[in-house]
Amino acid sequence: MIEDSSAFAVAPGVTGLRIWFANVYTVSENDSPNSPWVLIDAGLINSNTRIMKFAEKKFGFQNKPSAILLTHGHFDHIGALHQLAVDWDVPVYAHLLELPYLTGRSNYPPPDPSVGGGAMAWLSWMYPKGPIDLGDRVASLPAGGLVPGLPDWRWIHTPGHTPGHVSFFRESDRTLIAGDAFVTVNQESLLAVIQQTPEIHRPPAYFTPNWRLAKQSVRDLADLTPETVATGHGMPMRGETMQLQLRELADNFETIAIPLQGRYVNQPARVDEQGAVVFVPPAGPNPLMPKILIGLGAALVAGAAIFSYIRGRKHKERLEIRGNWVH
Repeated sequence: MIEDSSAFAVAPGVTGLRIWFANVYTVSENDSPNSPWVLIDAGLINSNTRIMKFAEKKFGFQNKPSAILLTHGHFDHIGALHQLAVDWDVPVYAHLLELPYLTGRSNYPPPDPSVGGGAMAWLSWMYPKGPIDLGDRVASLPAGGLVPGLPDWRWIHTPGHTPGHVSFFRESDRTLIAGDAFVTVNQESLLAVIQQTPEIHRPPAYFTPNWRLAKQSVRDLADLTPETVATGHGMPMRGETMQLQLRELADNFETIAIPLQGRYVNQPARVDEQGAVVFVPPAGPNPLMPKILIGLGAALVAGAAIFSYIRGRKHKERLEIRGNWVH
């Protein structure tokens, strides 16, 4: 039974919880209380209490997960991670190439607000890109696609959005948890994020520093022909409509997914053999900045005009009152 209004069913044993604009997932063999389970991703900062209360209602008091698994380490997927790992005292697993961003060794490449698409992209220069340091609480996922705590699942390396991004797939019913390899909402648009209309979209463009790898990852996931997909942003999708949209994204990625402009469009960020960033292409001119400045300028002018009008009216009223007293 799902009691949180932001929770949603995905597939047998899989439940999502939307925290503002990002999703976390609980996965178990079944949804019954006291069953073993894992948490996939850890939402936004300060969401640890909400996640723990949701898990307690779902799986029983003090039934902590056997592990926390990460699709990747961006700020909206690890916000509550450190506190959850400490409070539950459970291990965290991520891809080997993601560990530099989880052990304090490397920042992610800077986000790119010039890709366009809406307010979420324009504001991305403010998003955290620095690493967290989990120390020895985090370990690399086992080789061969084995998933700790989930014997029926396998992990798939799906880089592009980050060097060590992974997705999780259950063959028995073809359920795919894809993280941000692709998403089911236009994550660059604030309006789309609010409306939550389910549609297959590219990975969030403002935080994708390697489009060649992102393209291959989408193709690899489309080739799985999943029946149900759950992503880091947006609602789950199922069936033929989803499959057609995912196939279209995979087959036409260069024309419908890669931005027309952007810092990483022609030259990706590069990482070393451990996943740490070693090269970031220089930022080009932001074509959106003049529009933003014009908008801010117009808002300031309008505000000054309104303030001047109100001040003038008040001055006139004082004169009229003074005139009444004189006469």
